[in-house]
Amino acid sequence: MTGSQATAPAPAPTDPGSGRDAILRAARRAFTQRPYADVTIRGIAADAGVSPSLVVKHFGRKEELFKTVADFGPAAEELFDAPLDELGRHMVITLVRRRREQQTDPLLRVVFSLGNRDERSLLRDRFHEQVTEALTARLPGHERALRAELIAGHLLGLGATLSLHREGAGALATPEHLADLYAPALQTLIRG
Repeated sequence: MTGSQATAPAPAPTDPGSGRDAILRAARRAFTQRPYADVTIRGIAADAGVSPSLVVKHFGRKEELFKTVADFGPAAEELFDAPLDELGRHMVITLVRRRREQQTDPLLRVVFSLGNRDERSLLRDRFHEQVTEALTARLPGHERALRAELIAGHLLGLGATLSLHREGAGALATPEHLADLYAPALQTLIRG
């Protein structure tokens, strides 16, 4: 560590090298909990436990950081990275593990965004393109777009339920047990 880094707050334990993951978590919280105009680089940095200059180094301006937060592509790739006959179970386990390990839901921010109409539209358009349309392309059979929308709704519902009941029965269940209960409905929609 250099002298200037030694005086800065320590980054989140999940990302001891750069603070990038902590910055993204803080930015996701900020952009979903407050209107865009109220979000500042300084506030995100404070929440992430890093310096504002580190936020700028990794992401540039606030606009670029927002675009990164609004990118659902990597989460969708991770969620959909399984053969179709195992996809429902994979999506549930991946979503639950990511929530627990990275302290973030890969999809739920699209629902709770408080930004202005343009910001909410951007998030929803990106979600539709990167999640719903990507899933539609993978599904076989008829009514693929409708089934993809319903699957996305199931995943958002699971994320919302886990958020609402942080100390409930779902918090105590393993990802595999949650998949045993939840994935069959998803798999029915996947098969068509």
